[in-house]
Amino acid sequence: MASFATFGNELYTGKRSYDFVASKKIWFLVAAVAVALSILLPIAKGGFNLGIEFRGGSEFTVSNVKTTDATIGEKAVTDVVAGSVPRVANVAGTTMRIQTDKLTDEDTLKIKDGLTTAYGVTDNEVTSTFVGPTWGADVTKQALLGLLVFVALAAVLMALYFRTWKMSLSALAGMLVTMFITAGVYSLSDFEVTPSAIIGFLTVLSYSLYDTVVVFDKIRENTAELQASTRRTFAEEVNLAVNQTLVRSINTMMVAILPVGAILFIGAGLLGAGTLRDLSLALFVGILIGTAATIFIAAPLYAWLRQSEPDLVKQAKRVEQRRAEAAAMAASEATPATA
Repeated sequence: MASFATFGNELYTGKRSYDFVASKKIWFLVAAVAVALSILLPIAKGGFNLGIEFRGGSEFTVSNVKTTDATIGEKAVTDVVAGSVPRVANVAGTTMRIQTDKLTDEDTLKIKDGLTTAYGVTDNEVTSTFVGPTWGADVTKQALLGLLVFVALAAVLMALYFRTWKMSLSALAGMLVTMFITAGVYSLSDFEVTPSAIIGFLTVLSYSLYDTVVVFDKIRENTAELQASTRRTFAEEVNLAVNQTLVRSINTMMVAILPVGAILFIGAGLLGAGTLRDLSLALFVGILIGTAATIFIAAPLYAWLRQSEPDLVKQAKRVEQRRAEAAAMAASEATPATA
């Protein structure tokens, strides 16, 4: 603990520093490749695994089953509707969920009877619901609308808060990187996209903006009197701010990710709480990527957007001049006097 506190103190004072801003081209390239893969790979595998709320269909829930074997549920469906490809999952303990395409009333009753017999339960322990394609399309529309409204409001609020569009643009860039990569990882996991997952994505975007605001507040503090200073350039002050808030970003990430990780790996993985894994996976990946996006994308991008401003160019030249003069003075003092 003491060593970590020392580590944080050295980052804050500048005694220890990691040059995130100077390596921006590397981070931007890595982010561009990751975003491209997050777009192309889901397309290559046929898109996202949409939940029944988005695609429509029939769903059966079987409680107090004697066995959680998925093949039993699959056979109960295919015996009635040949060629059907049901999705069977153990959602919690002794509860099974079977999802199919749209069924007729007659097929629904036959499958319900088949599931009752196959899983050894009573008729009351098998329930069925139907989600129409119109309702699914409406859910999809509302989810996309919610995402667009969130991004638009975030852009406006960030611009008003920081009073500069360059900070707002940088923050949104980090947020979009978080969104695309999180969505790409989610697609590769083949978890179903459910309303809970959408809530998780929006929560992640909020977290990403929160972490960015913390770092950008420190940047604004460090650069408030920059024109009168010749100690560091603008890019160096941005990098210092990232280092000064690095421990806080790590601590915040760990505090957020530990309970989410418990839900994902223990709750969903070991205990079979399938209803939580869609939400927890989106949160788990998004928190990790959101923290990294602030450090490696948002802050370096902001430094890059402002580095060519005339006032900052002049200030950087004054810094270089002061350092050159200091180096020349040190060299002359180190040269031994000759007789």
